[in-house]
Amino acid sequence: MRAVAVMLLLCALSVGPAGGAANAAEVKVLSAGAMRGVVDALLPAFEKASGHKVVVDNATAGVLARRIEDGEPFDVAVITAVVVDGLAGKGKLAPDSRVPLAKVGMGVAVKVGAPLPDIKTVDALKRTLLAAKSVAYINPKAGGTSGVFFEQMIDKLGIGSEVRAKARLKDGGHVADLVASGEAEVGVHVISEIVPVKGAVLVGPLPAEVQTTTIYAGAISAATAQAEAAKALLRFIAGPASVPVLQAKGMEKP
Repeated sequence: MRAVAVMLLLCALSVGPAGGAANAAEVKVLSAGAMRGVVDALLPAFEKASGHKVVVDNATAGVLARRIEDGEPFDVAVITAVVVDGLAGKGKLAPDSRVPLAKVGMGVAVKVGAPLPDIKTVDALKRTLLAAKSVAYINPKAGGTSGVFFEQMIDKLGIGSEVRAKARLKDGGHVADLVASGEAEVGVHVISEIVPVKGAVLVGPLPAEVQTTTIYAGAISAATAQAEAAKALLRFIAGPASVPVLQAKGMEKP
């Protein structure tokens, strides 16, 4: 822990000295839910070193994309790389500002104390999903990347109708909350969204044959009035201070 603290301090210093009230800016970040914990963990060191204030708003990737396309003002977007590229192509994000930040796979969660189901193989995963009384995942209609992928996966496995019949859908936030509360027996979500939930436990990642890895990237609004502060924040989130934070949340550098 001491080594991590030292690394955070050194990285904070590299942002540059706080410029005082005259140079301080307020930076608005729109963050996908899977990256919110990482961003939040890094903000105190950045704010202390830079003097800037950061305000974070999070939602699913699909919801954020719609909000940005509709013209909502912001300074930094931290979303899936696919969405970032699409928004850059539409002129909403500065294309030369794109920075890869993290990658993460999907996993299965159950309530703490419950037997850990077998998900080591594709056949074992199918049996677990079919045997579960209820399965929680992000509502695909809410624009959550993981929910879209999961429904595509169960359809390919030939168990789509069976799993949908007992689905417990979340429009955003942590799917594992439904598992921890007992509302769902099994949850499937991005690993970084399972790890921080008290009362739920990560069984493990999906089998490699059906796993999907999501890359998250950051970029700056094409219309930001706080370009320098936004660039400094993005450099910090992408810097070495993020490594232990990503690892603690089940993610890694891309």
